[in-house]
Amino acid sequence: MATTPAAPASAAPTITLHHVNAMPAPTWHRLRVNETDVELPADLRAEPDVQVEAPQALLGEPGAFEAALKRMEEHLKSTGELPPAVARPRGEAAGEPSASSGAAAGQADGAARSDDAAKGAEEDPALDLPALSAFQAASASVEASGSLERAFETGMGPEAFAYLREAAGEPLVIATAPGQQGARAAVRVRGVDGAASAAAVDVVAAEGSEVSVSIALDSPEPGAGAVGCSLRVFAGRNARVSIASTQTLDPAWIALDDAGLMLDERARVDVRHTVLGAGRSCTGLAGDLRGEEAKAAIDTRYLGTGERALDFNYELRHHGPKTESAMNANGVLAGASSKTLRGTIDFVRGCKGANGQEVETVLIADERADNRTVPVILCGEDDVAGNHGATIGHVRSEQLLYLASRGLSPEAAEQLFLRATLEEAALTAPDDATRAGVARLGRALLDDFEEEIA
Repeated sequence: MATTPAAPASAAPTITLHHVNAMPAPTWHRLRVNETDVELPADLRAEPDVQVEAPQALLGEPGAFEAALKRMEEHLKSTGELPPAVARPRGEAAGEPSASSGAAAGQADGAARSDDAAKGAEEDPALDLPALSAFQAASASVEASGSLERAFETGMGPEAFAYLREAAGEPLVIATAPGQQGARAAVRVRGVDGAASAAAVDVVAAEGSEVSVSIALDSPEPGAGAVGCSLRVFAGRNARVSIASTQTLDPAWIALDDAGLMLDERARVDVRHTVLGAGRSCTGLAGDLRGEEAKAAIDTRYLGTGERALDFNYELRHHGPKTESAMNANGVLAGASSKTLRGTIDFVRGCKGANGQEVETVLIADERADNRTVPVILCGEDDVAGNHGATIGHVRSEQLLYLASRGLSPEAAEQLFLRATLEEAALTAPDDATRAGVARLGRALLDDFEEEIA
């Protein structure tokens, strides 16, 4: 985490999280969408306000996530799907502690992949540098290490990951027993005025188990600051994990929602992101479909109003054969809001028979709104199927004329789209507390928004 140069006396000091929501393979430099930086007030204190609803038996021990990664790594090495020997990272001497030990260090290692790609590849004679791009060389170097901790990443990147984990403190571990069904947990993170309120959540789904976790980022009390969640998910063989994350912060707040997934054989993870508020909202998710026939589905719903800025980054890497992924996003941009969504499907060599789909639908309800949609497919394997598409449309003048003839002004027409998005969020909310957060935000945006929806 880097500090910005000294600010003028008239400006409040800030810290900057660099390389947030960075695309795995930079492109379109002219559009400036490869990554973003997030400025935060330097005087934000770490003060988590986190409420947890979960059976005591579902709360696991610290280190459960790392232990699950290690077990999976040993299994993959025994089957020859990972190299049996771990290569030392560059600059590490024999007998010294591994710089990549621990998930946080693995994140930091991921940040250096692009910069150190060529040097790392030179030190590994198995890598053929002339045939590899910088991105390919970096990925190959990580895979050659044989370390799942080193390979694991989250969507927002290492600086955001470290910031959220430090602000959150001891992680909440939700762990199922093998074969356990119907497990449920809820995590609510509330804004604290002048503070960074964050939760660190590790979900470990044992073989054949099923668990649903809802996460809410809300600001029921007036104030300003940062609210966030750092989520790591491990889905064991034949496990099913469902994540529902809903963000309903007022415009004075900054939202940081970071997630990383690791999927074993025939595991399935479904994630639903509902992003409705915050003055600036950053959402990132990286998923590693490591096991054969693993499946991941990401469903995103978002709403931009006023001058809100939304930034998304999704990366799904297919390592296992016959893996499947789907990314579906649907949103409305009104007022002078802006949104950037990066979606990358990465077919890694060896993922034969893999299938990845990415679709986004954007309704731009105001000509001042700014939309950037960046779909990417990276392909290192020939026997795969990947598709992406985006439908982006304005409300046409003839449509506004039709609505005007029915007595609706352009402002009233815009509110129809906002209402539809908010009502859908309320109807699909995972619990009453989350629904109350949607209703509170809805009333702030629409005078007559109903709290109770049939």
